[in-house]
Amino acid sequence: MTTYALSDSWTMTRRELAHWARQPAQVLVGLVFPVMLLLMFGYLIGGGRGVDGDYVDFLVPGMLALTMAFGLEGTMLAVTQDLNKGVIDRFRSMPMADGAVLVGRSVADMLQSVLGLLVLAGVALALGWRVHGTFGAFLGAMGLLLLFRFAMLWIGILLAMVAGKPEMVQAVQILIWPVGFLSNALASPESMPGWLGTVVEWNPMSQTATAVRDLLGGEGGEAGHVWAAVAWPLALLAVFFPLAVRKFSALSK
Repeated sequence: MTTYALSDSWTMTRRELAHWARQPAQVLVGLVFPVMLLLMFGYLIGGGRGVDGDYVDFLVPGMLALTMAFGLEGTMLAVTQDLNKGVIDRFRSMPMADGAVLVGRSVADMLQSVLGLLVLAGVALALGWRVHGTFGAFLGAMGLLLLFRFAMLWIGILLAMVAGKPEMVQAVQILIWPVGFLSNALASPESMPGWLGTVVEWNPMSQTATAVRDLLGGEGGEAGHVWAAVAWPLALLAVFFPLAVRKFSALSK
């Protein structure tokens, strides 16, 4: 049964990857947009309120985390388009493992997320950013970022099925924005009003960004946040993954 499910999920993953060749502009925009944000906040707007030392060392890990929270519209649009075109209904009528469509979509999204991290990190290195930790710590930081992305992805998939229509995706996606902007990705909580700084520090993305800064040896890193950067995404997955699967199963009823 496991082999059957994995085979079906890989088939759906290859279907999603084939869309990349037909829609390269969408993939390119997803890769370029975080780079534009990095350049804008790092060199145009500046920033760094409450940050001691090099702001770029503080900003790059935050931007890597911010990228994992944003960019879900492609996945959400794909899910809603398949729903409205009846594609998912056709797949469900086939002898296919339940949920393989969603797993395939999530795997394709994670592959694009890996590519996005590599592109953004490559640009940051070209601009002078450096990793001050070990290679093992670097891999651990990338793992935390992808774990956070995986949790956010299933929130996006659930919201897409709730939205139901492609034109509703943008409105529903606004619900994700506070996760990104009410965080320490771009500024230190110490520079904010007390109540706002507390909210920011409890944000799951702030925990990931702080842990990544610590592992990479950047400004704003604090030891002891790795456990929270693991616990928060796992808690989100424990809630939203079964909700998404249950919603998907209910579509044919």
